[in-house]
Amino acid sequence: MTRRSERVAEEIREEIARLLTREIKDPRIGFVTITRVALTPDLRLARVYVGVLGDEAQRKRTLDGLGHSAGYMRRLVGQRLRLRLAPELRFLYDEGLDATDRVAQLLDETHAGVKGNDSES
Repeated sequence: MTRRSERVAEEIREEIARLLTREIKDPRIGFVTITRVALTPDLRLARVYVGVLGDEAQRKRTLDGLGHSAGYMRRLVGQRLRLRLAPELRFLYDEGLDATDRVAQLLDETHAGVKGNDSES
């Protein structure tokens, strides 16, 4: 990514986070964290990666709600960031969060196992 597209992606991430906390009131959208935004080189498509608190059903409802609100958010992002062409917003679940959680869980289990072995000595 070029320096400009990195800057625009970060501004889009911040603006979408603001919109979700202040203006988007869709009941399907639960607790969402915008983890990152990846822009295509022509700046026409923004893949917005999100983390969702809850189970698989809540994740699906939230992604449906975000997809439903994408056009509205696209218009607002374009206006507020003064972009000539606002990128299409595509919301995706950030699979990296599952991997991070799994590593943390394994580390906790390993740490608990080491403590358990120390008490036996």
